[in-house]
Amino acid sequence: MKMKTKYFFVLMVAVLMGTQVMNAQNETNKRTDKRMRPRMTMEQLADKQAAKIVTDLGLDDKTAARFTDVYKKYMKELDGVRKEYAADLKVRGKGEKDKEGTGFKMKTPTDEEVDKMMRDRFKQSRKMLEVREKYYDEFRKFLSPKQVQKVYDHGQMNRNLFHIEMNRRAGMKHERG
Repeated sequence: MKMKTKYFFVLMVAVLMGTQVMNAQNETNKRTDKRMRPRMTMEQLADKQAAKIVTDLGLDDKTAARFTDVYKKYMKELDGVRKEYAADLKVRGKGEKDKEGTGFKMKTPTDEEVDKMMRDRFKQSRKMLEVREKYYDEFRKFLSPKQVQKVYDHGQMNRNLFHIEMNRRAGMKHERG
């Protein structure tokens, strides 16, 4: 009887350990599975950012509601300019399959292609600047210049954090200067 009890105890410990390992794997999969964590839409992101800025600026309810509406329009226009430029990049293509068929080999652009890319980038920058100037005038109708500056600084900070995160994911280290 003593042998059966020992065997039963060892079996129970093995089962418990196995369930713990499987549970840990499930938790890891939940954290890394992108389907489990849906991406925010641009509207949701704009709402979240607007709420943060409203809190940082300490706006009253009436001004906060007006700011949120204008900010969402501002973000939508900026996103439209970004998507327009991104769509143009996709049309150009990124490269061609290598001989082994294992991946893509980057095509070396011609001088004309580089020239066009640079001019397109300048055009996008001008469009984004025009949007920022347009909304500066809109924000100034109900915010002080210092408050508008904080709004734009918030956007710049978010872009910097985005680039740092993308570099981190790509395995690069962020250098602070």
